[in-house]
Amino acid sequence: MSRRRQPSLYKVVFQNQGEIVELYARQVGQGGLFGFVEVEDLVFGARSEVVVDPAEEGLRAEFGAARRLHLPLHAVLRIEEVEREGVARSRPARPAGSVVAPFPVPIFTPGRGPKGH
Repeated sequence: MSRRRQPSLYKVVFQNQGEIVELYARQVGQGGLFGFVEVEDLVFGARSEVVVDPAEEGLRAEFGAARRLHLPLHAVLRIEEVEREGVARSRPARPAGSVVAPFPVPIFTPGRGPKGH
């Protein structure tokens, strides 16, 4: 008796314009562009549901038409391989009333070699 292995499903959590976004995808990997993670075959909830989540619909409108996302490596917070799909969501990166925000930094310093030359 062998169990049939389901295709992989990944939950990708990343920062996008002051928001933390959680999306589900079938394929995630290192892309051909240096410093980017490729996310393909996005999975959203079924449109036939009676209750529609406006947050998920907003993410579907923003990312649903993309064949492949190239996310900067420093924007990716976590990638998890999960058993089943959850709800795609977006939330503010910092709590309401917070005045401290992380400063975006590149992975490498342009114009410098590996030893600082």
